[in-house]
This record gives sequence, structure tokens and C-alpha cells, in this order.
Amino acid sequence: MKIDGNQLRTGMIIEYQGKLWRVANYKHVRTGMGRAYLQVELKDIKTGTKLNDRFRSEEAVERVQLDSRKYQYLFADEHSYTFMDTETFDQIVLDKSVIDDEQARFLKDGMEVTIESYEEKPISMQLPDTVILQVTEADAVVKRQTASSSYKPALLENGLRVLVPPHIETGTLIVVNTAEATYVERAKD
Repeated sequence: MKIDGNQLRTGMIIEYQGKLWRVANYKHVRTGMGRAYLQVELKDIKTGTKLNDRFRSEEAVERVQLDSRKYQYLFADEHSYTFMDTETFDQIVLDKSVIDDEQARFLKDGMEVTIESYEEKPISMQLPDTVILQVTEADAVVKRQTASSSYKPALLENGLRVLVPPHIETGTLIVVNTAEATYVERAKD
């Protein structure tokens, strides 16, 4: 489906220069004498390389429609990840090259994810917006620090380090934003 160059938005998949790209970021730019354009950061679906390019409103861009299905994460081995379709209970095995290391560290047994396919070939995985992880290590609270302005480093069960408020202790469950790998809130009991 063709769309105008100024209609690109974060998360869209386009076919450009013979490859599939995900729009990672975009910004509207207006020059003094010239016409406005969209400055777009693209990420190659297969290799992960990035490309910055400009798109004007009169340029047509091919938007790719992906098939999205919900899957449940089962387990990983040294070369692949195994998921189960939540509707048909069929299993699918994805090579480790399909899922980048940043996403893989958030995978937990039983987690529901969305796997996107193009021409029946899985090309990417989308994590939930947030996950609940346990704090395995947290620095001690320094007296007289205020909770509103200070944060301390904490190590989570998946090896990720995030900054958390002083009241978070070892063993606490917290909500983490998967896109930015940041603390959101203490998990509700």
C-alpha cells in the first residue's frame, strides 16, 4: 500500500531500497526557504542497521502489512527460541537472529508476545509494553536522601541494571518499560 512520505510514523514497516525497514523515529523539519520534509530514522528488520533519510510529502513510500499473531514464549536453546501459538497451540521456532539481545533479556517463561510475519516468514517480535521483574541487588538507602529527587542503581533478575527510587529493596517486584529499559513503578501485590 502506497502512502505519502509525510505519513510515516514510529513502528511502521516500509519497503525502501529493496529492504524492509521499521520506522524507529521521525521528526518534521521546516526549512526557511525550502519545503518541509520528514527526517526519518529507519532500522533494517533483518540486520538491525540504521539509516537516516528525508521524505517529502510528494514522495510515495510502500507500507508493508505484516501478519501479527499472539504467541506464548516457552523456552530457548543455544540457537533458537520456541513459542506456542495461543490460538492453535502450534509451536514455532525462531532463530536467535530474528530477536535482538535487547528484547531477548526480557523474555520470561509463559510471556505473551506478538510475532510479526511477512509472506509467512517471521521477521520480528514485539514485547509487551511492560514486564514485572524482581530486584536481585539494590544499594542500601543513604539517610537524608529525599525520595523525589534521588534514585539508586538496582540489578534485576534478567541482568538488567536500572535506576529505582530509594524505597525499592532486594526482592521487590517492579514494573519495567521494555522499550526504554527503565523503572515504571513498584508492582502491585
